[in-house]
Amino acid sequence: MYIIVIGGGRVGYYLSKALLDEGHEILIIEKSPAVCEIVNDELGSICYRGDGCEASTLAQVGTGRADMLIAVTGDDEDNLIACQVAKHKFKVPRTIARIRNPKNEILFKKLGIDVTISSTNVILEQIAEEVPTHPIIHLHEIRDKGLEIVEIKIPQGSAAIGKALKDVDLPPGTIVPLIIRKALRPIIPAPATILMAEDQVIAVIEPMAEDALRQSLRGA
Repeated sequence: MYIIVIGGGRVGYYLSKALLDEGHEILIIEKSPAVCEIVNDELGSICYRGDGCEASTLAQVGTGRADMLIAVTGDDEDNLIACQVAKHKFKVPRTIARIRNPKNEILFKKLGIDVTISSTNVILEQIAEEVPTHPIIHLHEIRDKGLEIVEIKIPQGSAAIGKALKDVDLPPGTIVPLIIRKALRPIIPAPATILMAEDQVIAVIEPMAEDALRQSLRGA
């Protein structure tokens, strides 16, 4: 794939290095001449000096043939603009934006950015199982279907323990494709599968059904 990375700082550098190792065609757009020089010396001539927010710059590097554009500068506004120009002017199929302020995530998604990565939210999701106020881990958003894939752990004392999956009052339309059980291989559950304490349930739900799912599987 031809992938354009906006921003040649540490995130852009290591991301591009990993993508190059996987065999992708990579181009970094970076404003700083010093950063461009370092990238080109170490990774080859893959860094173009310019402003990734400007349509003229994106046109010069052949953004119209790019399969993906990833904006990872330290400025949320720059990342948003770069992705929007790539998506709407050059019809790039996939855009990914780094977000430093988690409050911007909803705005980015409303404005059509395909994927947003917030380092703050990533950290929160990693500790979610240890924090009672964050019992649901968001794994993936299926935007075009209005669905999301989440993980929820059944705690000791839950009313769902010992019940068959079919007997649990799950939100309408919920799909449970996988249950991860301690010391065992993951289970593809059947309606008669009995739920156990500490089961990690992978579910496909509508975003508005999170509270109902939480009550079904974690409620006493």
